[in-house]
Amino acid sequence: MAMNERQALELWRKTVTSAVRSASPDLTARQQAILMTISLTRGPHTVRGLAERLSIAKPAVTRALDTLMRLELIRRVKDPNDLRNVFIERTPGGLLFLRELALQIMEAEADHKPPVIQADKAKVA
Repeated sequence: MAMNERQALELWRKTVTSAVRSASPDLTARQQAILMTISLTRGPHTVRGLAERLSIAKPAVTRALDTLMRLELIRRVKDPNDLRNVFIERTPGGLLFLRELALQIMEAEADHKPPVIQADKAKVA
């Protein structure tokens, strides 16, 4: 069954509420989008590439990456073939953050589903 707008917002509210109650860092939507893009799409990732993919300005990407790096969720790695280039990679901490977020989304979804009504077998027979 498809979700309506209110149900979608309620699912997101439950997820965000769970996230802010957890010990995980409280990331902005932009920081989350960047971390998920780095983690879920093929790399190598650069500031320019992330800015283009997400249609946001390079300075905004750089600021978000600075925060993600301070939180040890990503790292910057020099391109061994061209030291002028810097690639962005997710760290084990970034993977753990995303796994926890995925679990929070799945828990919110499980809480969101209406109960399945089972037919009483005794009445059917």
